Amino acid sequence: MLDDPSLDKIFRNARTHNGWLPRPVTDQQLRDIYEVMKWGPTSSNSQPIRIIFIRTQDGKEKLRPALSSGNTAKTMDAPVTAVVAYDTQFYEHLPRTFPHNPTAITWFKGESQKAVAEATAFRNGTLQGAYLIIAARSLGLDCGAMSGFDNGKVDAAFFPDGRFKSNFLCNIGYGDHSKLFDRSPRLPFEEVCTLA
Repeated sequence: MLDDPSLDKIFRNARTHNGWLPRPVTDQQLRDIYEVMKWGPTSSNSQPIRIIFIRTQDGKEKLRPALSSGNTAKTMDAPVTAVVAYDTQFYEHLPRTFPHNPTAITWFKGESQKAVAEATAFRNGTLQGAYLIIAARSLGLDCGAMSGFDNGKVDAAFFPDGRFKSNFLCNIGYGDHSKLFDRSPRLPFEEVCTLA
């Protein structure tokens, strides 16, 4: 069982950051995030997430036209912006990632299965995006996940062949705590949960 300081770091005291310290995030740190997050579960071990870690000014300028006005400055200032996307044809990897059932690819491949494949890719890619945030926080980094952007523009700029689709953006770095908003309240157990 994780101790309280660990839970505080990952959840209770972790915040969605809007400002960033001028401190770089290394390639090795990004690899370390992936090496932790990849172990999170996905249905049929589908692993549909695809990530572009944007670190260069050229990459940020390519992303800029897709950003909402409220997300532009903080994204341009962040050391890294992850484009969290999903592979709509993830099932092509199932013979390798789900080897104990060689027929699993048929659950998703084909025109009649397109809606099931899309829902599976989006759901599990979203789960993996949450694992990315948890992994980054666990490794001492801060995150600022965002949905305020134009998916079509991001996809046209970064995934022009249409196979991958953007889900959300996540700035990663060392947060500037002086730029945090007051903590917003969370709903209590009784409003959210039912014991049946």
